[in-house]
Amino acid sequence: MYMYINGEYIRQEEARISPFDHGYLYGLGIFETLRTYNSHPFLLEQHLERLNYGLRQLQIARQFEYHEVEEWIGELSKLNDLPNSYIRFNVSAGSGQIGIQTTTYESPTTIIFQKQLPALKPLGEKEISFLKIFRNTPEMETRLKSHHFMNNVMAKREVGANPNKEGIFLTEKGFLAEGVTSNLFWIRNKTLYTPALETGILKGITREFILDLAAELGLGVEEGFYQKEDLLRAEEVFLTNSIQEIIPVKNGGKQSFAGKNGIYTQRFYQLYRQAVDESTK
Repeated sequence: MYMYINGEYIRQEEARISPFDHGYLYGLGIFETLRTYNSHPFLLEQHLERLNYGLRQLQIARQFEYHEVEEWIGELSKLNDLPNSYIRFNVSAGSGQIGIQTTTYESPTTIIFQKQLPALKPLGEKEISFLKIFRNTPEMETRLKSHHFMNNVMAKREVGANPNKEGIFLTEKGFLAEGVTSNLFWIRNKTLYTPALETGILKGITREFILDLAAELGLGVEEGFYQKEDLLRAEEVFLTNSIQEIIPVKNGGKQSFAGKNGIYTQRFYQLYRQAVDESTK
């Protein structure tokens, strides 16, 4: 399998980075995960906007343009013969001296990983459980998609390796937050609900896309601070991320939801797939 690293396409087993990279030493790095469909990186512009914002916050002196990243991903897709794939676009601070650096990082390490994904099963369901570990608070005003991932790692260990289960974070004050690797939505009385960004969740790319689609379905939208009881009263519940798209939830403990039979969940999925198809034309 080929990967892209600092301007070169090389075999993964040949990849090398410096042990002095502050992405390794101090977790200073930003990443994005996205899918390609027919070699087209879906919602790449939005992913790059979030990535570039994060790089500015970490004082990493690099901003990425759509055309260059699209070219890199396109070339990788040819080399690996993977038109439909998982992409991780990773930018770390680069090498520095041992010790916390306050000046700008001028030579970041840029890596694009690609891997094959199993064929998507339309609207494959999951069950959710509420995690004992709380969602940590962001280090900055907003949560970055950064290398600082320990909270998610420990949460995944708590919920276990079963791919059909997702753990749901609560904040320390008991408000609903997000999944281990997903954003959370539910529907009740023709209103789409999701936790507010102020709870400390990630501003998910698919999350924002879903919020934009809600008006087409005649749904009201509310973002706020909610208790888990609010979720358990829902008619439909689903999760989102850029790799698994829209994931219906069939139950949370003893509480059952519409799952893949949810009318609005199905319609969101149809609109999402329509947007994917249109993006590859």
